[in-house]
Amino acid sequence: MDLSFEKRWRDLVNQLTKRFDAGTLDLNAILFLIGIQELGQHAREFKKDEKVNLMHIGICVVLVPFGYYKEVGRDADGWPHFERVQELPALGGDEQERLMKEAVLAYFEVA
Repeated sequence: MDLSFEKRWRDLVNQLTKRFDAGTLDLNAILFLIGIQELGQHAREFKKDEKVNLMHIGICVVLVPFGYYKEVGRDADGWPHFERVQELPALGGDEQERLMKEAVLAYFEVA
């Protein structure tokens, strides 16, 4: 177990949880928040399909620096669209979660 990584993740979760006063956030909730941030529209209620799209945006955005996706532009409504540049490696569940957490940590360290 990488204690340094676990501490960094726990610190980020605690920071975001306090900031949004929403109970303890998990990886999916954080990806959703990143999607909203990257969409850049005013706060509003999102439809179910929009919520799924926001999570997709969050995933793509955090994986751009890792070389897996690139942004190809925005549509007329301002929603960003991405293209996969390289296939994601075949990873087990724990490895996928670790990759996503590392990508989220990198996103917040740059942001």
